[in-house]
Amino acid sequence: MNVFVTFDWIVVAGYFLVIMGIAVWAMRQKQESSEDYFLAGRHVGWFVIGASIFASNIGAEHVVGLAGTATKTGVVMGHYELHSWLVLLLGWVFVPFYMRSRVFTMPEFLEKRYGGEARWMLTLVSLVAYVITKVAVNVYAGAVVFKSLMGIDFWTGAVIVIVLTGLYTVIGGLRTVVYTEALQAIVLILGALVVTLTGLYQLGGWNGLVDAVGTDHLNLFLPLDHPDFPWLGMLLAPPIVGLWYWCTDQYIVQRVLSARDETQARRGSIFASYLKLLPFFIFILPGVIAYGLTQKGLLQFGAADEAFPTMVKTLLPIGVRGLVAGGLLAALMSSLAAVFNSCSTLFTMDIYKKIRPEAPEKTLVRVGRIATGVVVISGLLWIPLMKYISSELYHYLQSVQAYLAPPIAAVFFFGLFFSRLNAKGATTAMVSGFLVGMARLVAELSKSHLSGWLYRFASVNFLYFAVYLFFFCVAVLVLVSLLTAPPTRAKLQGLTYATTVQADRESSRASWTMRDLVLSVVVVFLIVAIMICFSPLGIAG
Repeated sequence: MNVFVTFDWIVVAGYFLVIMGIAVWAMRQKQESSEDYFLAGRHVGWFVIGASIFASNIGAEHVVGLAGTATKTGVVMGHYELHSWLVLLLGWVFVPFYMRSRVFTMPEFLEKRYGGEARWMLTLVSLVAYVITKVAVNVYAGAVVFKSLMGIDFWTGAVIVIVLTGLYTVIGGLRTVVYTEALQAIVLILGALVVTLTGLYQLGGWNGLVDAVGTDHLNLFLPLDHPDFPWLGMLLAPPIVGLWYWCTDQYIVQRVLSARDETQARRGSIFASYLKLLPFFIFILPGVIAYGLTQKGLLQFGAADEAFPTMVKTLLPIGVRGLVAGGLLAALMSSLAAVFNSCSTLFTMDIYKKIRPEAPEKTLVRVGRIATGVVVISGLLWIPLMKYISSELYHYLQSVQAYLAPPIAAVFFFGLFFSRLNAKGATTAMVSGFLVGMARLVAELSKSHLSGWLYRFASVNFLYFAVYLFFFCVAVLVLVSLLTAPPTRAKLQGLTYATTVQADRESSRASWTMRDLVLSVVVVFLIVAIMICFSPLGIAG
């Protein structure tokens, strides 16, 4: 049973009817103001926040790219998935400042902390990053799923993904996105778990998997001389990218900004940190299982990125196959919907409203919808260039993010702890870091035509490059700040730890309980346990 039949299509259609029903309900809620449209009225609870964070994160790079990379290189990319501790960092370190500031966007927060130039810079960098990473990756992967799972032409599938997602995102705003994502997260987890267990059963259990793939494919820590994923680079670079992604990226943080209070925002982050442990087992391991099945002649597919969709098509029975396919497509759409909504928020609140501060609320909503269309078209135009960076979707995504994340992560993180850092330091670090990162991206795209030091610059391992770029940006941030006038302390009130008043400290302390703390500590222990198990010291060795 390796083709879609009528009953599979019926199940997929039924699933999407349920999703659209939720979307219609959310659309009918109040959408009169920009706060309603972009932040769901700031009235979302912890469960929906956590599920929405997870569903936003679990998009194309996981459904297609993560399993594809695992098929080729093993579990090493799990370092990027064991980032639950960074989701905790969002809830415990960043959320108090974000919630007190009552901002709509991360660039708006950066303006409060550093000034208007930093806001403009982050807005432009974020929009570029969304086009060349999230939008292009999600559209590409959605098309891959349509092609390998349902036999639909690549570009037809890409257009279908955009149209279906755009219908409810453009009209309903963030409220529609977060509530549909909550259901999609549940279905996706269950569907991916079925694929994992079915594949493992076909191989004869865990021992059969180890026999089929060998211990190297199950090792998180590859040798230092590995050309792509040396263990030291995997320990240092993913946290830098993760600090940007989980704690400062509009795409993720917009969910906690929609919380009704600090307690709900933090608990949503804690819930998401538990959910974030799952991709290692429901996307990376299936990729390894797919490799094992090919070694035993039980599965065949073309490109590595087709591994997971092919497992769904080949291993699952009628009906279940349709439901899982619906879950996969919904995951792609939920992630894409999150990107669309974040882009429209950034453009509307950080560009259009800055130019036209007196624009009425309805105009802001309309502009946000138009901005979404522009971002979609830009993402489509970028897809053909992706193959020049990496033929594997997840590897592509992480390499590009390694060039964009360091300056933003440095400016946000150190800005909370050191009140001496000023606008000139932040702007210089972000501009110089962005230019160096883009220079590396261009050099990598044209590496075959380079020689000498330019070729060496383009050939530095992308993980080590991220680390070098991060420390370069930190040095620029600190040095320029110390050489220029310090910021006014009154302007920084509530935006750094040193300038937070006692009343705000007490309010933040009252927003969490010992249970919240214990649940957070448990997540850290689980991460350590997984890393030990999938190391030369553990069962993988």
